[in-house]
Amino acid sequence: MSKQFIDQISPPGGWKSPGAMRLGPLSDSESNICHRTFSALVVRIGQVNAANLFLMMMRNFRLFVAWLGFARKLMPYGEIPRRDTELVILRVAWNCRCRYEWGQHVDIGLRAGVSVEDIVRVHKGADAPGWEPRLRALMRACDEFHHQRMVTDQTWAELEDHYDTPRLLEVLMLIGQYEGLAGVLNSTGLPLDMDLEKILASAPIHD
Repeated sequence: MSKQFIDQISPPGGWKSPGAMRLGPLSDSESNICHRTFSALVVRIGQVNAANLFLMMMRNFRLFVAWLGFARKLMPYGEIPRRDTELVILRVAWNCRCRYEWGQHVDIGLRAGVSVEDIVRVHKGADAPGWEPRLRALMRACDEFHHQRMVTDQTWAELEDHYDTPRLLEVLMLIGQYEGLAGVLNSTGLPLDMDLEKILASAPIHD
């Protein structure tokens, strides 16, 4: 199985898009050396190919700085296992049909230890065979949060078997953060960074 295959799978109805980019990254003429240096620094420290996202968010620099400070407490510096974090983000991206979020976190997730098999299971949901009980509960929580705007009692009880109160709250905030970000990305029509498009299209990963 290859990254090209992973990039090609798509949710029912396809990836959400307004049809054209409504709001893109700051262009060279719109940005200054501070914007570009700050973006490059964040990309390097965070080890993410997300320059388009950061330069788009910098159109409101006040909100960008505040959002980045919050987001980094969830990823990559959250307190739940990193594999759990990436699988939650991927399921949220799938539910929200957000190609930018999906593409970014296929790349980030694979580098953080998520397997190709995990990613295939993500798009099949909580009922896919092979999930550990903790991860199955996480997938179900993502789906309930998305469709019902709350986690059911049964799923809550399952999550409590694996996470203490601070980590349980982190799970909810993680889902909410990436649900909101997916809506921003879908609405702006932000394209995936070209370097990441090349990675997803060409780098083979075998089962």
